[in-house]
Amino acid sequence: MSVDIVTKAVPVSFTESAIMQLNRIFKEENLSVNHGIRIGVKGGGCSGFSYILGFDEQKDKDEVYEINGLKVFMEKSHSIYLIGMEIDWKDDLDNRGFIFTNPNAKETCGCGTSFSA
Repeated sequence: MSVDIVTKAVPVSFTESAIMQLNRIFKEENLSVNHGIRIGVKGGGCSGFSYILGFDEQKDKDEVYEINGLKVFMEKSHSIYLIGMEIDWKDDLDNRGFIFTNPNAKETCGCGTSFSA
């Protein structure tokens, strides 16, 4: 499968702390160069949609982006829900994990991992 990196505007952004955490996980998991970060949505969650964030290999429906040196896979149909979203990593007393700030979300749940559009 070829990796054609899309040169148009990237749909999401990562904070520096998110990039550091993703690079750390990538190295710890000893993933191959064929792996990238999959970002998407799926039905479910307490608000209607849940976020997808994890390492995966490219699939036929994917658009491929390079964001801050990270290879990112996303199905084109998911971009309407995610365009403009920022992904952050928090590690403090109140919160530890990835945080999704999505301007397209009309409502979000208390855990921050699901939303409605």
